[in-house]
Amino acid sequence: MSAGEDKFWYNLTTGAVERGFESPAIDRAGPFDTEEEAANAPKLLAERSRAWSDEDAEDDA
Repeated sequence: MSAGEDKFWYNLTTGAVERGFESPAIDRAGPFDTEEEAANAPKLLAERSRAWSDEDAEDDA
């Protein structure tokens, strides 16, 4: 079993939480250690994106 097969993933297309490699890689975000973390993926991804954007803006200043 590879490292990601026992992890949880968030399916970006369906919004479902999956365990292992159920969907194509292009449709998955993760891996996450728990189902709850995967379910919160949209919020986490938005927070990370905002932080990266803020860092880029600081670098450009």
